[in-house]
Amino acid sequence: MMNQLLHYFPSITKQQEEQFLTFADAFRDWNQKINLISRKDIDNLFEHHILHSLAIDKVLHFKSDSSVLDVGTGGGFPGIPLAILMPNVHFCLIDSIGKKIMAASDMVKTIGLHNVCLKQLRCEEEKGKYDFVVSRAVMPLKELHQLIRKNISPIQQNALPNGLISLKGGDVTAETAPFTKIVSVYSLSEFFTEPFFATKKAIYLPIKA
Repeated sequence: MMNQLLHYFPSITKQQEEQFLTFADAFRDWNQKINLISRKDIDNLFEHHILHSLAIDKVLHFKSDSSVLDVGTGGGFPGIPLAILMPNVHFCLIDSIGKKIMAASDMVKTIGLHNVCLKQLRCEEEKGKYDFVVSRAVMPLKELHQLIRKNISPIQQNALPNGLISLKGGDVTAETAPFTKIVSVYSLSEFFTEPFFATKKAIYLPIKA
C-alpha cells in the first residue's frame, strides 16, 4: 500500500511514510467505532480514500503558507492526507457532525500534525478566508460554490487562481454546465492507473473574491 503512494509521490519522506501508516491505523480504529466509511471498503483505505484525496496535489501543489479549507471533511478526507503531504500548508477541516470532527481531531493528534485545525461547523458558518477550498463529493457543485464564495481570499500566491478543487465521480457534465467558460475537469486516470480512478474526476473552479 505504501508502495502505491511512493510510486505516485516519490518525494515522500520516511517521516511522511510513518505518518500515513499511523493515519491508516488510527482511521481503522475509529472506523470500527463510528463507521466513517463503509466497513466493506476499509481494505481499500489507501487506494480509495488516501490516494484519492492526494489527487488534488496532482491538480495543484499548494505553495508554502497557503491556506486551504476542507468542507465536509468527514473522517478527514481529503484534508488529512493533503496535510501530511504538504506540511508547510495550513489546512482547516470543517464538518457539521461532532463525532466525525472528534475522530479526525484525535487522528491529527495521533499523527502529530501541526498544520491542521478542526471545527464543528456548517459551511455557511465558516467566516475565514482561504486560498483554496477542497472537498470530496460533499454536495452539488453549484450549491457548494454559492456557500464558499465568501471564503476565497483575494490575495493570489499559487500557480492557479484561488478557488475550489472538488473530487467527484461519474459524469459531471450537468454539474459543471453553469461554469462551462471557467471550469477545468481532470480525469484522475491521467494521474493514476488503477481501475478505481477510471470514472473519478477533479473539478477546478476559479472564484473571484
